[in-house]
Amino acid sequence: MTRPSGQRVSPPGSQASELPVAEIQDLAISVAGRQVVTRVDLDIAAGEAVGLVGESGSGKSVTCRSLIGLLDFIGATVTAGQVWIAGRDMTSASQREWQALRGRTVSLVPQASLAGLDPLIQVGAQLREVVRRHDRGTDVSARTLELLDQVQMPDPQRVLRAYPHELSGGMRQRAMIALAIAGRPALLIADEATTALDATIQRSILKLLSSLRTDLGMALLLVSHDLAVIRSATDQVAVMYAGTIVERAASRELFVHPRHPYTAGLAAADPALVPRGKPLRSMVGDPPQPGAWAPGCRFAPRCVYQRPVCEQALPPLIDQGGHAVACVRAAEISL
Repeated sequence: MTRPSGQRVSPPGSQASELPVAEIQDLAISVAGRQVVTRVDLDIAAGEAVGLVGESGSGKSVTCRSLIGLLDFIGATVTAGQVWIAGRDMTSASQREWQALRGRTVSLVPQASLAGLDPLIQVGAQLREVVRRHDRGTDVSARTLELLDQVQMPDPQRVLRAYPHELSGGMRQRAMIALAIAGRPALLIADEATTALDATIQRSILKLLSSLRTDLGMALLLVSHDLAVIRSATDQVAVMYAGTIVERAASRELFVHPRHPYTAGLAAADPALVPRGKPLRSMVGDPPQPGAWAPGCRFAPRCVYQRPVCEQALPPLIDQGGHAVACVRAAEISL
């Protein structure tokens, strides 16, 4: 579908609020001349929680960076498709244009909380700097404490005086979330926000993200390798493999009735999703290196359902009643 440049136009009779908070269409991204993402379609409605899953190197983090204008910092460029944020075409936007939206309309909680905080500056000073940027004229100290209360930070006064290395992993992640929500964003991207945390802290961070989503009315894009986490914390899920989305559906539907062999393989190897007493099954082979894709279906070399037709062309993502799948044999096979 071709859209006008600049500000996106609502369909006749619709409201502006009905537009997705974020949308990418037919997106392709290259790093150092090598394609790492192709033909990706994803939209996130206001207040919706969307999960993005897939193995390392599948293109999840690069896709997230396209939604917040951080591709330049890793030498990546959009080579095809469009990126829309709050109805605005940001595909070729400058960093100055992105800065007007970043933190306010869309915000990011990165993977590494220690790397995301300045090690030489107290956490309180970092929070106050962000508050001043987004809430000019407000009581900075009061707003800073309000943010720490919103992320359920224990002993906030001590945290304000602490340096990042003096906090636990869970407390640093809460500080990162406080920084991310300071501008009251419409969309929060949590890119592996629970990585390297123990199971108990992971659950508390996920519970926090879910409650913030409800309390603040924001949308959430949750990236994780943990399928059980995605199933419990999201409304919709998109599955990425080798730089493209192979399946997309409602969370409960996708994990109960996966239609793509790759999704079924992920679920069959996850102890949290396999019924007690049933054996776990691992997928044979390894995913291809980014950009080193064979013609046809990129999962074909690992797929037990592979046939010659699978090698002819990359299958499109076809929506079948709200459940989209990119597999030419999806209707033939029972997973």
